[in-house]
Amino acid sequence: MINPDVASGGDILHSPESNNIRPLSFIDTHCHIEMKEFDHDRDGVIRRAREAGMEALITIGSDLEGALRGAEIAEKHDFIYSAAGIHPHDAKDFTAQTFSTLRELTKRKKVVAIGETGLDYHYDYSPRDVQRKVFEQHLTLAKETGLPVVVHSREAHDDTLKIVMDSGVTNGLFHCFSGDMELAEQVMAMGWYISIAGPVTFKKSLVLQEVAGKVPDDYLIIETDSPYLAPEPFRGKRNEPAYLLNTAKKIADLRGISLQDLSRITTLNAKRLFAIGGLPDKGEIAYQIRDSLYLNITNRCTNRCSFCVKFHSDYVKGHKLRLAHEPEEEEIKREIGDPKRFKEIVFCGYGEPLYRIETVKNIALWVKQQGGSVRINTNGQANLIHKRNVAPELKGLVDSMSVSLDAQDEDTYDRICKPSFPHAFSEVLRFIREAKNAVPDLQLTVVALQGVDQDKCREIAEELGVKFRVRELDVVG
Repeated sequence: MINPDVASGGDILHSPESNNIRPLSFIDTHCHIEMKEFDHDRDGVIRRAREAGMEALITIGSDLEGALRGAEIAEKHDFIYSAAGIHPHDAKDFTAQTFSTLRELTKRKKVVAIGETGLDYHYDYSPRDVQRKVFEQHLTLAKETGLPVVVHSREAHDDTLKIVMDSGVTNGLFHCFSGDMELAEQVMAMGWYISIAGPVTFKKSLVLQEVAGKVPDDYLIIETDSPYLAPEPFRGKRNEPAYLLNTAKKIADLRGISLQDLSRITTLNAKRLFAIGGLPDKGEIAYQIRDSLYLNITNRCTNRCSFCVKFHSDYVKGHKLRLAHEPEEEEIKREIGDPKRFKEIVFCGYGEPLYRIETVKNIALWVKQQGGSVRINTNGQANLIHKRNVAPELKGLVDSMSVSLDAQDEDTYDRICKPSFPHAFSEVLRFIREAKNAVPDLQLTVVALQGVDQDKCREIAEELGVKFRVRELDVVG
């Protein structure tokens, strides 16, 4: 059971075995280091980017000359990639030969995207009908090549969305996002990413800050757009990729997570979108969020919840949780290390942890003996799984438990959670009644979904004599 039942956040991430801090690693998904603003110190800019923890840079073409120069720079540096496209400002200069040259550029290994392209109705340097036509041609090239699209949209959101939707292209990002949360929802509904740049650090950028704080992990990407839009405290100066850290710190603060968490999340998203770098090749058994360590001991579950992230992603906050095998107890202990280093050890991964009741009991006993604290996030169907009342077996082993109810009645529960057992809802209620006598701290939770009556669920919790909490749909981990 993937239970989004933990507070969003994170301190510095440690490797459980070594207790070493993992280095920060970011990808600047949108910079223009091919531009003349960097001609006098380009090597220094690239060096500073490396020193600041940039794992990769993507330099974005805005005119044909820039696209060609960006491709050349990318070929000289192993961690630099490029995109080929024509900015809407220059759409008026787009010709058949331009299209042909862009197509040839996409055949180069280090060219990983089409763009930037799109619409800009603020300056109207190119006629709007010409901008739309050229944008459509870029999207045609994206469908032909399979490359993602980097979209610029300024004061043209309705037309931009319509053209993208009509094109059928489902792979790309809206760079330097400048819209509100409603627009962000429309972009994400198409499967596209939201990229946040330096303006999020500006005091008056309240709408953008709301977006940066609310966009789900799976859709968030960051960038500099250098040499433009330097973040605070460099506002008004030339921007460069090393300044991405200032933007990242602000976004992490807005999301209530650590810089390490944001690094892992956004780097993973950039790698997936642009098909650069390597992705984790095995699922994590232990993963840290804030000051708690989470244990991912099984991917089996009795529910197929409509909201469960495991059905559209292998990752939570950049952690790969799709297991190749269920870990043995000694393997789990090695991953934990010293339990006292963490506020609590939480059984909560990509499955229902109480499927492995004996393993949970043995590890919990070991954690308690080592001076640690234990929490379990469960769907409450353990008695159905094991055909016995297991709640008393947890007495003295578990300090706190969160049980996902997620509905106010059996019909709603069956519709949302799709349990494999009949009458699961009533059995979950029975489990809660038993568990509150065995676990000192127990809460009932529901996900904020349409059709879930939160007030009635709260009444159920009050009748059962346990705590109650509503979880936001997209807040996982």
